[in-house]
Amino acid sequence: MDRLGTVAVVGVGLIGGSIGLALRARGLAAEVVGVGRDLASLQQARERGVIDRATTDLSRGVAEADVVVVCTPVGRIAEDVRHAAELAPRSALITDAGSTKRGIVEAVERSSPRAAEMYVAAHPLAGSERSGSAFARADLYQDRVCVLTPTARTASDRLRRAREFWAGLGCRIVEMGPAEHDEVVAYTSHLPHALAASLAAAVPADWHPLAAGAFRDGTRVAGADTELWTAIFRDNRGPLMNAVAKLQDRLSSLKYALMNDDEESIRRWWSDARARRLLFEAQQPPEA
Repeated sequence: MDRLGTVAVVGVGLIGGSIGLALRARGLAAEVVGVGRDLASLQQARERGVIDRATTDLSRGVAEADVVVVCTPVGRIAEDVRHAAELAPRSALITDAGSTKRGIVEAVERSSPRAAEMYVAAHPLAGSERSGSAFARADLYQDRVCVLTPTARTASDRLRRAREFWAGLGCRIVEMGPAEHDEVVAYTSHLPHALAASLAAAVPADWHPLAAGAFRDGTRVAGADTELWTAIFRDNRGPLMNAVAKLQDRLSSLKYALMNDDEESIRRWWSDARARRLLFEAQQPPEA
């Protein structure tokens, strides 16, 4: 990817902050502008080296941007993309980092031809249960998948630039439709978060002294931001309900086997899961 001039990151938290750090560490942009609502938080990000310049004025932040990356909560992304498209140069690429895609893409494409032309929806599969630019890392996207979800209205030149941009941060690019993306991540991301939260809430606090590695690992992502995950669950509620139903079926199978003390069914139930886990491990890159 050729070196960019200005990249505007709208929403400088963990995800946006890590984009800024990666751009600066790799020398991919002459300037990284952080755009947000809280100037004090933006100034802290600037002092840490996450961004070069901070502003709460979207028009100032994107006025000269080659690329605008919207990293706000999923409920705000479509509107932020629309506003950025009105204010940024028409030649700019606008992309995002939202965990859901169908509703966002449909809203952007309904909003205006200009926004639809400039926008390429993206979801980098990277993150943490921690939030804020203080936890941003320059290597967060290294060898992580970034899903791009182009549609028939996606401009080919913007799609090419989006591929180059996310690959430049270290991502491996996968492309699929927005609806397919939302169905897949309901199972691979949103359901594990729901399961972690359920497990964390099911265990009484006074039993925590007896909780060890399995509980710690199984509930880690339950420490993520409440408002963030409330918005994601609501935006992807249809596919997530299907995923929850499938998980309930698996747990019901175990419950039935336990009720009948069916040793072979319990063994098969566990062996099937173990095989899937081993397959997942074999498919991961060594650096991940």
